[in-house]
Amino acid sequence: MYDIANYYRATSIDDAVRQLAANPQARLIAGGTDVLIQLHHMNGKYRHLVDIHGLNELNGIELLPDGTLRIGSGTTFSQIIDSPLVQRHIPILAEAAATIAGPQVRNMATLGGNICNGATSADSASPCVVMEAELEIATPAGLRRTPIQGFHTGPGKVALGQNEMAVALLFRPQHYQHFGASYYKYAMRGAMDIATIGCAAACKIEGGHFSAVKIAFGVAAPTPIRAPHAEAAALGQPFNAQTLAAVREAVIRDVLPRSSWRASKEFRMQIIRTLAERVLAQAAQRAGGELSC
Repeated sequence: MYDIANYYRATSIDDAVRQLAANPQARLIAGGTDVLIQLHHMNGKYRHLVDIHGLNELNGIELLPDGTLRIGSGTTFSQIIDSPLVQRHIPILAEAAATIAGPQVRNMATLGGNICNGATSADSASPCVVMEAELEIATPAGLRRTPIQGFHTGPGKVALGQNEMAVALLFRPQHYQHFGASYYKYAMRGAMDIATIGCAAACKIEGGHFSAVKIAFGVAAPTPIRAPHAEAAALGQPFNAQTLAAVREAVIRDVLPRSSWRASKEFRMQIIRTLAERVLAQAAQRAGGELSC
């Protein structure tokens, strides 16, 4: 049995926020794919739960009049994979979602939970970073919005107050329109494994040159990160092998991988360099570019 001291099933977003404010030890549970693991390991920080699973206010994918794609934090990865709106506007997110665990987990795991868990290995994190997503956050004073860049503050830590909860992620049209994008997850096993390195890239190609470049990594640092030196190496340059090689070398200055039982620092660095080149090339091709000699 799980060691649960208090359990409360919220009836609305406002109700959940009130419960969080009333109990400083309270934690949210949605899909439960992360929280139940913590309970299984008898983590005392998860003994007081506020259940937000199934709240209609947190579920769904819609295209707003200004072209912003809004995804509720309680939307599951299976829903994201199957969504025509996601496939049309930000297919990189569906591509990343398909790499997460197996169908049973994807049927329960939520986008908000994956982001707010704070893990640098979260497969949705680096695609959200290159798409420059914003989080819509409920607080006792009302809604606030914050960019995902900087939302992760350390391993397992995010910029959420105790009495706050993420209710949606917003993807603005200027950050996805006319971009080609790609995500690749390198893991030691082909399925049901946490990423050894995750890499996302998005770019625009105009006249055979990179006119916009965004590259992000998971597990290459304590938090999901952008790679500004690698981006700068490609920006304004032709889409060719020389530019991709420059990106491969420049990315070394952006990352801080570590050794663990999954992989050594040196091995991770090799994967990072390879993926920076490979994933950006695929994003460029999806943007309509043709690799020149």
